[in-house]
Amino acid sequence: MNQFPLIRVLAVAGVLGSAVLLHGCGGVLVGGAAAGGIGVAQERSVGNAIDDTAIATKLSAKLFDESFKLFRDVDLEVVEGRVLLTGKVEEQASRLKAEELAWSVNGVTEVANAIQVTSEGGIGSYASDVRISNELRAKIIGDGDILGINYSIETVSQVVYLIGIAQSQEELDRVIAHARSIKGVKKVESYVRLKDDPRRTG
Repeated sequence: MNQFPLIRVLAVAGVLGSAVLLHGCGGVLVGGAAAGGIGVAQERSVGNAIDDTAIATKLSAKLFDESFKLFRDVDLEVVEGRVLLTGKVEEQASRLKAEELAWSVNGVTEVANAIQVTSEGGIGSYASDVRISNELRAKIIGDGDILGINYSIETVSQVVYLIGIAQSQEELDRVIAHARSIKGVKKVESYVRLKDDPRRTG
């Protein structure tokens, strides 16, 4: 779900100070004591969270340098060096360029390119995506069996994309079920890993 890119403009401009704003629907505010608090609650370590913030900021800058349109149209989430790219672009070349730029950032270990190539969209589609993401967040927050802070959500053209770290397969199944229960959702794609997945970084 693409948002107005002011947050990324600030990041690219170097406004990092005591806080770094990550863009995207699932982005969070990280800085100072907040980073420590999030690190304690999240499954990923504080070190990984800081590294992910750096990757997101560098990739945003690269997208901006390539073209403002690409920067505007592509959203990203980073979890333990894994980059999820979402959004909508009009040409396949733009989709491939975004992936190429993601791989060029130091520390990236995996790139999931879920960018849609389409000219369709508009305010109506955006509003629907916002509603879906907000409803899913509410369902996750209201479910005591889900540690919601470990999940990031993006919705594009009524397709829900998930990335993060699940406590168990049962927890992940609950999140996916919540997403599928929301009116208008066409598909759910999960890039979530289980906390005991051997591929996770330390």
